Amino acid sequence: MLFSSIPGLQETKDKLIKAIKNNHLAHALLFHGPEGSANLKMALALATYVNCENPGEQDACGECSACQKMAKLVHPDLSFTFPVPGSLIKEDDDGNGKKVDILAPWREFVIQRPYGNLQDWIYHNGFEKKQLNISKAAAKQIIKTISLKSFEGGYKVILVWIPELMHTASANALLKVLEEPPEKTLFLMVAHQPEQLLTTILSRTQKVLVRAFTDEEIKEHLITEGLCSKEAGMQIAPLANGNMREAYRLADQVVDENTAKFRDWMRLCFTLDINNILSWSDNFQTLDKEGQKALFLTGLNILRESLLKRSQLEDLMRTAPNDREFIENFSLKALTENKILSIYQLLNTAHYHLERNANAKILFADLSFSMAKVLRKKETE
Repeated sequence: MLFSSIPGLQETKDKLIKAIKNNHLAHALLFHGPEGSANLKMALALATYVNCENPGEQDACGECSACQKMAKLVHPDLSFTFPVPGSLIKEDDDGNGKKVDILAPWREFVIQRPYGNLQDWIYHNGFEKKQLNISKAAAKQIIKTISLKSFEGGYKVILVWIPELMHTASANALLKVLEEPPEKTLFLMVAHQPEQLLTTILSRTQKVLVRAFTDEEIKEHLITEGLCSKEAGMQIAPLANGNMREAYRLADQVVDENTAKFRDWMRLCFTLDINNILSWSDNFQTLDKEGQKALFLTGLNILRESLLKRSQLEDLMRTAPNDREFIENFSLKALTENKILSIYQLLNTAHYHLERNANAKILFADLSFSMAKVLRKKETE
């Protein structure tokens, strides 16, 4: 993967390239950032750059043999360690761990879903109801791998994904090699919650914060990649809130329609049209879970925009111009600050229960009647 494949984040790319050129690159780096950030892609882009045969000023060439292998994640000097169920780890006679039939699915997962999270990895392999971790046997395998010479004479790169799930014994086993690794060995740890790592691990790594994407970076990336229209991109970007994984998910939904759906839903609640509310509940149940969540997220974003409008902070609003009229009317004619907060809490709670497999039809109906109660409440009450 190349730095150019990552939208924006130029300040982080420049920092890493400058460290390489000045020979100040630490031997152990911890790439950390919020879910949906480019921490994994940034680590892989760095691994590509350090082993590129013809690196440029800002990026690897992308054409040499090393870059081609890195693009497919099959470079012999690139090793991966990631959480797997204990049943997939087997120890050899020397007590070293070996992942069984899992590296090919891992490469496929990273190439297809570079912004994916642990839950995506679980679903990708059907690991539901299984406990995943990085075992002590996996740590022993890392130590064995770095004891070997580089196959192609460049950097030997060890990438550890989600080290937060590293067993304490695994972390302790790696302390010595993290502090004094062999020459031209690079440890890249990719984490979302670095605070969960042992202090002894944190103290032996240089932190690289990979910030969340800006709305503009998400919008431009989705449009450039042909994932959505310009209008949809303007709606998706604020909903994704810096999370590229969420942006990809929303791009798969008909986001352009969700604002109109939420508008019509609010009208039904305000008029307390019981028959149509129940009909909508039936339709809501037919949507897949991601579509259901997308409607709730659209509603949460509209409430945020409504609060900004009522507070006369239009400059902070991120809604597409064609949706402004509804939000302005909704915020000024049907809402108050208290109503916005109440409906926000209702939607947020419903989203929480939806993720935990609540019955969608009952949830939607109950939510609709609760929101109707809020919307129809007299100002003097």
